[in-house]
Amino acid sequence: MIKKRNQKKKGQSTLEYIILVTGVIAVLIIFLKPNGGIFTKAFDGVLNSAKDGMVNMSNRLSGSWPSDQVGTKTGG
Repeated sequence: MIKKRNQKKKGQSTLEYIILVTGVIAVLIIFLKPNGGIFTKAFDGVLNSAKDGMVNMSNRLSGSWPSDQVGTKTGG
């Protein structure tokens, strides 16, 4: 009697695991489409935003130095 109870739980957990893995695979297929999936578009937007921020900061920093000190070496 005890063995039957354990076997039923093992079978149930295996089925739950298969359903979970199938769900994860389905979500990955939906969101990671190489040609414009939701995740790909969002990730590209984040990367473009970060790139634009770095370019803007670089331009601001390069403009903050006095022009006579740009490109000169200090020290010996």
